[in-house]
Amino acid sequence: MMSAARGVVAQGGSVVFELRVYHTAEGKIDDLVKRFREHTDALFAKHGLKSVAYWTPIDEPAKSSEFIYILEHPSRAAAVANWKSFQEDPEWVKVRTASEANGKLVEKVDSTYMTLTDFSTKI
Repeated sequence: MMSAARGVVAQGGSVVFELRVYHTAEGKIDDLVKRFREHTDALFAKHGLKSVAYWTPIDEPAKSSEFIYILEHPSRAAAVANWKSFQEDPEWVKVRTASEANGKLVEKVDSTYMTLTDFSTKI
């Protein structure tokens, strides 16, 4: 049996990774990063959404408008269930509403589910 880092978990389900790219409203990148730092990351953990890492681009125009991260999920079904739980959490709704009091932070989200290749060396 392969380890979870190689793409298979002990229960027989396939680990999946989710690449998410947030395209922010103009001037809102810092507000979005702050929301993740102060609230979202902890709420993700509460709902089984395992953060691998977060990135901000170095070069413009992406530097001012994109926030990128990867989540690890035990399976695709777990991802769907955990996202649903997260989105329905009253604490998340409160945080999102407060952070968007002066306008929406995110214009568009790109989400891609991925599996590790057999030659990936580490995560």
